[in-house]
Formats: sequence, structure tokens, C-alpha cells
Amino acid sequence: MTAKASTPDSGAIAVVGGGSIGVAWAVVFARSGRPVQLLEPDKERRRACMPEVRDRLDGLSAAGLIDESADVVAGRVSLSDRTESALLGAVHVQECAPENLELKRSIFVELDALAPPGTTLASSSSTIPCSAIAGDLAGKDRCMIAHPGNPPYLLPIVELVPAPFTSDVTIDRVESLMRSAKMSPVRVRSEIEGFVFNRLQGALLREAYCLVRDQIITPRDLDKVVTAGLGRRWSVIGPFATAELNTRGGISAHAQRLGPAYARMGAERGQDDPWTESLVSRVAADIHAELPPELWESHVRRRDQALIALERARRDAATVMHELEFPE
Repeated sequence: MTAKASTPDSGAIAVVGGGSIGVAWAVVFARSGRPVQLLEPDKERRRACMPEVRDRLDGLSAAGLIDESADVVAGRVSLSDRTESALLGAVHVQECAPENLELKRSIFVELDALAPPGTTLASSSSTIPCSAIAGDLAGKDRCMIAHPGNPPYLLPIVELVPAPFTSDVTIDRVESLMRSAKMSPVRVRSEIEGFVFNRLQGALLREAYCLVRDQIITPRDLDKVVTAGLGRRWSVIGPFATAELNTRGGISAHAQRLGPAYARMGAERGQDDPWTESLVSRVAADIHAELPPELWESHVRRRDQALIALERARRDAATVMHELEFPE
């Protein structure tokens, strides 16, 4: 039996899989006012879903990060153990199964057969492209990747990664839905394993493991370099904007002065990816559209003000932050 269609601006969201990401997506969509149908076939796991949803919402409510009571938001989430019932009235499906290609393929075969006409089908896959998951489906044009940071109710980034066969209508609708859920969608222009989030994360992890392997630093101290340094700065501005504001003369001067050293570091790891003049110019042009170089001093002050606000918030939350740090 095929479910009835609904309108994109009023229908429910079906979340397939009640693990940590599925629960997190249920919180995101319910928080935005949408009814959510959370599908979890495993009985034991299903028992844990709603307590976890409520726990996440209680934490957000205590911090003043949701506009309604946790009761009201949690009341929008319903559990199901059958695909047909979970898809009733759904305008979007967010698949959150484990990172297993064959499992995801089998789920998408079922979703494509049962989801209402026009319902968008997105996978939360961390590394597997949509072409591998949905390439053989009749309705593949409505399929794509929508990969969140974890947890998405606190990290609003979501990577939208279409396959070559994904329709523009699908991409636009999923982007609009994510914006309405207070997420920050970015479009990844081409399919690539790991997309952008995990390729950046992987690059840092690869170097981190090498530094520990070579006895340059301990794992605990390496984490401190990130949490007390890079991580704090990157929570305010990204690596390109950092290069722009760290050096007078901006990102071009930064590449000129430090590019050779970074190239030598990369060569140590067998990398040969030069920062060519044309590439740096392309990056600079895009960054300067948001950070005009003639206002460099003003941008630096804004960066510092943001870091000051962050430090103040960290001090207010000192007890919580201390609990997350390694004991001395």
C-alpha cells in the first residue's frame, strides 16, 4: 500500500533509524514544529528512543535553546516499527541507518517503493555517496545525501550532496526544509567520499596520529592544542578567514609567507598539493566578498569580540567544561 502525498510545508518528517543520529534528527525536526515519525524496527532500541529524545530536549530547554517546553516538542515525535506507517504523510525521509552500503541500499529500495510521490529521500551517510546507495532506483531523482555534524541539534551544519541524477527540485526542497529547521545547509558540488566535513576531520586526525606516533606530543596535549586553540578560533571563523585575519595583507600574504613551510610539512607526509597563485587568488576573491580587505582592522576587532563572548560563555559554563576535560 502506497502512502498519501502531503504538501512540503506542512507534512511530517520520517526518520528511519533510532540510533544516536536518528534521535538527534527527530529533535531537530520536532523543535522546528514538524511532526516526526521515528522508525526503529528493533524492540529494545525502540524502548530507548523516547527517553533519549526527552533527555536531549531537557538539556536544550535548561539552556534556553528551545522556544517551547520539552513536553510540547517531544509530543511531536511518534515511534513506529513499520515502514508504511512511518511514511504516512511524510514530505521528507531522513535515513539514519548504520554506515553499511548494502543495508542503506535495501532501505532505499523500500523507501522508494513506499514513500509518497514527491517525498524527498535523504541519507545521513558520513562517507557513502548517493550514487552508490540509490543509483538503481526508479525514483533516484528524489534521492540525495544530507549529512549532519553530530549532534545536529547543537551543530547546525548539514552537507547537501546530490548525485548526478538528483533533480534540482529535490536539492532546493531539501535545502529549504533544512533552513526551516534552523540548520545551516551547504551544497557540496560533486560527489566525493567523505564529503567535506569528514575529509577535513580526517586530515586533522591523520596528522594527529602521526604526531603521536612520532612521539612529538601526547594524545591529551594534542587534544588541548585543538580545544584551547584551533577549536576555539574555528568556532568563530574558518581556516580561510583565519588566514585572512592573522596576517596583515590578508590571505595572499599569508600564503606567500607560510605556504612554503606548509608545503614542506605536506611533503613529509607524501603530499604534493601546492597553493598555486591562481588557487590562492580564487580563495581570496571569495573571502574578500565577505571580509573586504580595506576593513581588515574592523574584521580583526569583530573576531576578537566574538572570541571574548565565547570565553565569557566558557567561564560561565566552567563546571560543565571541566567535566569534559581529561583529569590531571
